[in-house]
Amino acid sequence: MNFNELRQVDCPTCQAAVVWTSSNKYRPFCSERCKLIDLGEWATEKHTIAGEPIYPEVGEGSDNVQ
Repeated sequence: MNFNELRQVDCPTCQAAVVWTSSNKYRPFCSERCKLIDLGEWATEKHTIAGEPIYPEVGEGSDNVQ
């Protein structure tokens, strides 16, 4: 990629165009607001990574998990 070309991506939260530069401290997000919305979605488990859980849920044979 030529240094004169600016790479542009879509904000994962609102799909606004975002220029990918080191001066954009929120990249790949367009703003701190979109970054915090995404963080909240991970925290409330609206986003998850597919696979088996590492720890069983409470009540599913998890006698040693507190």
